[in-house]
Amino acid sequence: MDKKLMNFLGNFFSVIHRLIEFVGRWIFLLAAYLTGPPEMPPPIENKNITMRSLNELSIMIRQKKISSEDAVKAYIDRIKKIQPIVNCMTEDRFEEALKEARQCDAILNSPDAPSTAILEKEKPFFGVPFTTKDCIAIKGMKQTAGLVSRREIRSDRDAEAIKLIREAGAIPLATTNVSELAMWWESSNCLYGTTRNPYNTWHIVGGSSGGEGCLQAAAGACFGIGSDIGGSIRIPCFFNGIFGHKPSRGIVSNDGQYPSCNTEDQSRLLSTGPMCRFATDLKPILKVLADKNVAKLNLDAKVDISKLKFYYMEDDGGQFFITPVSPDIKQAMNKVISYLTWGHKIKVEKVKIKKFKKSLALWFANMASPKDKDFAYELANRKGRINVWWEFIKWITFTSHHTLIGLVTSTFEIFGIQYDSEIRTKLVQESRDLYQEFRDMLGEDGVFLYPTHPTPAPLHHEPLIKPLNFSYTAIINCLGLPATACPLGFSNGLPIGIQVVAGLYQDHLTLAVAEELERNFGGWQAPELNNQIKSNDNQLIDSKNQ
Repeated sequence: MDKKLMNFLGNFFSVIHRLIEFVGRWIFLLAAYLTGPPEMPPPIENKNITMRSLNELSIMIRQKKISSEDAVKAYIDRIKKIQPIVNCMTEDRFEEALKEARQCDAILNSPDAPSTAILEKEKPFFGVPFTTKDCIAIKGMKQTAGLVSRREIRSDRDAEAIKLIREAGAIPLATTNVSELAMWWESSNCLYGTTRNPYNTWHIVGGSSGGEGCLQAAAGACFGIGSDIGGSIRIPCFFNGIFGHKPSRGIVSNDGQYPSCNTEDQSRLLSTGPMCRFATDLKPILKVLADKNVAKLNLDAKVDISKLKFYYMEDDGGQFFITPVSPDIKQAMNKVISYLTWGHKIKVEKVKIKKFKKSLALWFANMASPKDKDFAYELANRKGRINVWWEFIKWITFTSHHTLIGLVTSTFEIFGIQYDSEIRTKLVQESRDLYQEFRDMLGEDGVFLYPTHPTPAPLHHEPLIKPLNFSYTAIINCLGLPATACPLGFSNGLPIGIQVVAGLYQDHLTLAVAEELERNFGGWQAPELNNQIKSNDNQLIDSKNQ
């Protein structure tokens, strides 16, 4: 087809898509309004525990300033209070966690207790509670991936990442909600329902690690573990105003996740990483998760921000069917650039990476599965394949056990890029070429700033009319580069931010930039604090109007 004709048709249908988005938003807003006003999680209590960073809480437990049992109890109490409002948890292990916490305290109080120095070196997270998404195995707990047919399946061992975190002394509290089979950017499924944003429950939490992002934002655990194949750590962190890190490819083991990858290309996209409220917690968690690969990352190297090279793009250059980047997100990006320019005397270079206009095509090519292992196979829990058309009929009659987006994804795959096609081979090679372009640009001292998502958290189900907006994170998975999601304030009460990307194995650069942004832009803010600020602003406006 002629290139001019293709561009004309693309622009035409993009205009139609904008109209659908506009009308659809009002419909979803009306639907939200009919459910009643947004709810807020209760104020955070036990702040001496729940408002501490991982490092602070670990030190307090090692020095016996607080007990592990008190720490676990404080977070259990918090989860119990937020769960009825935001529905972020899928299963708890509260009794087991309390038992393990008491064992930690008994060790600390025994005559032959290890020294704080030994504990800090060998078990740096001793007695600290954490959570993880339902897709990542914890021994004895359900691992459903949001699939109804897996509702009784329990893991017989810990995933490798969980094993490492537990060996570091941490105590798992609960698992958190995901999208069906972790393949959508709203955490909703037919087994556990929909998770709601703690800053405004009319809005989504992202996916697939959305329950984890929500729980962390609402101070339900000290830290969490997520996984990311197209943005599943960074999008929930963005929507919930917390920090998250997608490590360099191949650094952290993905063993023990369900669904597991079917191809080597998919494996290169997938990363397991930390999700937490404080940027300073990312590095110690990554050190543990990286295990034997930690030496590749040089995490203890000192980073002088003023000596780094910074590059940025405000948008993807104009992909069809992608929502334009919100002005508030662009403004947040520009504030960071201004800070770097005036605060560190850095010349931040704006770049134009043409291949970013093909982000979606590149990601779909790398994600393609052989026909016998497609999404219909996954929806059947890898036991045959579902009949997609029959399931659509069942969905219409409210008898299907699958989400609409799960069925749409399976249908899209039928007509999408095929695993054994020439176009897929060509696109996969283009993604390799794009990696080389980034390698040349970033080197070992370059950092790239890019939107995490084009808009703040949409209303529930609104992603159905803007399904491809995850492209901003997906393209970074294609490159296999480290990326850290950093919160940068709010837009109409909803968190916004950017992602910071560096060269392969240069994770320490993105973590250093994240810590710098946290110090200068505030980082995570508790939902209650943000709500109070909004209330104060509204009162100020009312007084001026009077």
